Amino acid sequence: MTRKRDYYEVLGVSRSASDAEIKKAYRKLALELHPDRNPGNKEAEERFKEVTEAYEVLSDPEKRRLYDQYGHTMGESPFSGAEGFGGFGFGTTFSDIFNDIFTEFFGGSGHRQRASRGEDILYRMNISFIDAAKGVEKEINVSQRIICHVCEGDGIKPGTKPIICGRCNGTGQIRQQHGFFSIARTCTSCGGTGRIIRDYCNECGGTGYVNRLKKVKVAIPAGVDTGTRLRIQREGNAGHHGGPPGDLYIEIRVEEHEFFKRIKNDIHCEVPITMVQASLGTELVVPTIDGKERISIPPGTQNGTQFKIKGKGFPDLHSKRRGDQIVTIHVEIPTNLTEKQKALLREFESTITEKNSPRNKSFFEKIKNLF
Repeated sequence: MTRKRDYYEVLGVSRSASDAEIKKAYRKLALELHPDRNPGNKEAEERFKEVTEAYEVLSDPEKRRLYDQYGHTMGESPFSGAEGFGGFGFGTTFSDIFNDIFTEFFGGSGHRQRASRGEDILYRMNISFIDAAKGVEKEINVSQRIICHVCEGDGIKPGTKPIICGRCNGTGQIRQQHGFFSIARTCTSCGGTGRIIRDYCNECGGTGYVNRLKKVKVAIPAGVDTGTRLRIQREGNAGHHGGPPGDLYIEIRVEEHEFFKRIKNDIHCEVPITMVQASLGTELVVPTIDGKERISIPPGTQNGTQFKIKGKGFPDLHSKRRGDQIVTIHVEIPTNLTEKQKALLREFESTITEKNSPRNKSFFEKIKNLF
């Protein structure tokens, strides 16, 4: 089986390339490799399919994120609903740029009037560490572009009508004869609409769209991390000329916690104990995201010793299996001692033997052997 090339390599762009750079690179390659410019050239045809597949993935924010994370063997995502990257189709994104390519070849028109999908909206949301671990539902206000309710998207002042474009006679195209070929170009007077608006809608200024704030409920699943993007379908900007609306992407940023720290799906924390507790052993009550847990500290516990509380970490987004909580012991050395305390410690130290400090003995033996 032939190994697929990296999509960024196929388009000749870096992994940090912007959407505009990706589109520009694809358009250049598609114009160069299009079958109409390379009749009978199988190699060009295969390359055209390859760059188109790469663009289909990298031009879609969610597909690109999944590709960056999983490569060609894309894992299942609980948010995207996307299919794998095994093939490519001619969806809205490709159709948009293909129209540009067609225009480049033949001077085609009608691009402004074709139904097309609305733009996606990106909303960045901060959530707490605990909400990220347990999941939460939030209500947010999203600024959306919607069809103007006054003119219903026409951009025309109610009670008035547009006039027929005199240059193209309402066709939206200017045809020019070149020998045996008749080439149509978009009419520059009406922008391809075939009509001229004299009186624009006062509500939308003739654009056909207005902005509004909409309350949207977002269900954030347990286990999200900073950088996770959730997709809510059809909550983006309104489509063009009857096209479907775009999607709303929620990008998560998890706030830091004063006690807990996340590493993969485990939760780490540091608990201080006294020198006496470490020496004699003790029982500790440790906070977790589910409440308090009691752990036993055995006698002779050393600084940096870790204890595991199973199943008290973050749930995995895919398997839902929870990580663990790792408790690291920090033995605190007493400070600001009184003279009496210092005397007691010196007396205590005089009773310490090699049996009480095996690591100390081992260390100095190693040092002795070095010299």
